[in-house]
Amino acid sequence: MRSLWPPTEAAQADYEALRAAVLAGTPLADPTALRFARGGLVALLTRPASEPVFVALVQGAPRPAWSPHADPRLGALAAGYALLLDAAGQHAQLGAVER
Repeated sequence: MRSLWPPTEAAQADYEALRAAVLAGTPLADPTALRFARGGLVALLTRPASEPVFVALVQGAPRPAWSPHADPRLGALAAGYALLLDAAGQHAQLGAVER
């Protein structure tokens, strides 16, 4: 399997396992290989055998020690929301001009 981009879906994990076996010159003799031999890539996509791989990253933002009463995270959240609202407004204006 490719280490740079690990598979994130069950069908992709099945495909990568088959691909690695073919590149190594050792054909697999498991249900995934049989399903691929009979139905091709469509069979892997419609009925994947591997468990899906879920990757999640959680990052926290602790309150700085120098501001015990003010929370700068709320200001950053409000600024991000304002940026999204401005972008949506500009998109709506461009759509009205093109009509």
